[in-house]
Formats: sequence, C-alpha cells, structure tokens
Amino acid sequence: MATLSEVARRAGCTPATVSNVLRNRGRVGELTRQRVLEAIAALNYRPHLAARALAEGRAPTIALMVSSIANPFYPEFALAVERAARMGGQFLIICNTNDDPVAGRAYLEQIAGTLSEGVLVMNANLDFADLQKTETRGTPVVLCMWERPLEPPGLPCVAVDFRLAGQLAGQHLLELGHRRIGVIVGSKASGIHVARHNGFFDALCAAGIDAGNIPVLHARDTTAGGYQATRELLEAHPDLTAIFATNDLPALGALHAAADLGLDVPRDLSVIGITDIQLAREARPALTTVAVPTVEAAELAVMLLRDLIEAGSRDAGVEPCMRVASASCLVVRDSTATARASLP
Repeated sequence: MATLSEVARRAGCTPATVSNVLRNRGRVGELTRQRVLEAIAALNYRPHLAARALAEGRAPTIALMVSSIANPFYPEFALAVERAARMGGQFLIICNTNDDPVAGRAYLEQIAGTLSEGVLVMNANLDFADLQKTETRGTPVVLCMWERPLEPPGLPCVAVDFRLAGQLAGQHLLELGHRRIGVIVGSKASGIHVARHNGFFDALCAAGIDAGNIPVLHARDTTAGGYQATRELLEAHPDLTAIFATNDLPALGALHAAADLGLDVPRDLSVIGITDIQLAREARPALTTVAVPTVEAAELAVMLLRDLIEAGSRDAGVEPCMRVASASCLVVRDSTATARASLP
C-alpha cells in the first residue's frame, strides 16, 4: 500500500501539501493539486485514518447522538448529516441513546474527543451539564434543530422556528373552516414539542377562538401514541372535525385510528402534522403537514461544528453561536379539507 510520502515524492511536493489536498485545507495551487490527485490515483493511495488520528491528535469523524433511530425522522436527518460530513472529508458515527441518559453519558465519555472530534446532539435526552462538561474537555458540541430560537440553550446550536410551524398548521385548519379541533402533543407538557403546541394556539387565539374549548392530549411521539390519543379524543369529543398532531408519526396514527373507526379522511376528519417525513408522502391519504428544513439544518449543524473544531475551543464568556434555518412551509396533501357541517 502506498504511503503519503510516496505520493508526495511522485507529485514533487511535501507530505503536508498532500495532506492539505486530502483534507481540502490550506492554500494549494491548482497545478499542484492536480499533480497530487494524479499521484493518488496512480498509486491507488488510501489514507490510513487511524494513523491520521494519531498524527493529528484528532479523529476524522464526528458523532451524531439521537434519541431513537427507530423514529423515521432521525435516519432522514442522519443521511443529510452524513452527506455534509463526507463533503468535508469526515465520517459519521451515529449513537442511539434510546432516550436513556445513562447510555448517552456513556457515549459522551467513550466517543467524544477520541473516536470523534465533535458531537451533534438531536433530542437525545441528555443532561445539559454533561454536554457542557464535554465541551469544557475540548470536544465541541452542537445542538441540532433547537426548537425555540428566541430562547438560546447555552450551547452552540442550529435552531428551527417550530412555533411558526405550529402557527402554519393552525392557520391552515382555520382557513378550511375547522373550529372543533383536537390536539395531540407528542411530548410531555414541558417537553420538546411545547413550541409547536404554543404556535398552534397562537393561530387560534388570533382568530378569537377560546383555547379552553380545544381538547389536548399528550402522547408518545409514535404512530401508536397518535392512534390511541385519536381514539380517546374522538370518543370524548365525537364532534371534532380535525386533528392537529405536533409531529408526523402521531398524525399517521390518527389516520389509522380514523380508518378503524369508519371515518373518511378528509371528508369526516381532517388530519395535519409537522415535519414532512417520507412516510407522510407515502401515506394514503397522503398527509398534509408543515415541512421543516431538515437538510438545511443538518448542513448548518455540520458547518457550525466544523467551525468550532477548527477554532479549537469556544471563547469563555462569549455567547454560544446560534444559526437559524429557513422558515417551515405548509405542504397541503389529501388529509385536510373543508370542515363538515354535521356529524358523520
């Protein structure tokens, strides 16, 4: 197997120049870059990642910590992160915590700074003190898709305005004439979906609707959780004409529950979610939802983490950086329609 020095000799440059070409760093002239690339191809050179990590004191990988890889949103987000990382010459390690803070802490202790040179965190149910400790030890941490841009978390983050996403969902149902709406929140009352919930009620209040008349259930952020919550809502309030779920999985569960109850969606019951995962497009009827900028947020998170890695450490006393992704947008499909005037 060819070595870095052999590539450098063939290209007529230094090993450091070859390394800069491989890592896309430093100033390398175009002619020199071409010679290096030709030498790499001729010698079939492949970088030795472990040796590079030892030589540079850093691993060519970043880690992404998620709460549950079984949630279809996380693989979609991870794919976007992996693409962005690979474009920068890095590899991605995915750490699935299963919503277990102990498992998450173990990942931080074993991976941060050794197997990975930075950590992205996506709703992994981790204690902020553990994340700040990881940052203090010299491994940058970036929170992905922080849901409250007006409330900085105290760590570097990429934010998405999920309150606006909730508002868009509420406005859509109101424009269709819905006033008897059930709400499924895919987290605890103080959980991560609170901004989506609040945004939805912002829209209702702006229309003069008393929030006290809107039934709300907190459920697991799963299809099964949405299914059970929808059945409970419709049994207690059979006059509902629409269901708003704070995420697509509970919304898909609402579609299943409506079918089992003999209701036609959207003639008898409209359903809307938030996120726009692939399953939302494949459902029948296809799910109306508010699409969030998943790919953009992933790319911003990788870029921010890379900037922090290059900087070496975050300056003490300086407010952590927050980058805000583009606004969410309504995607109207087949699961919403004009509100019915009477019970089915």
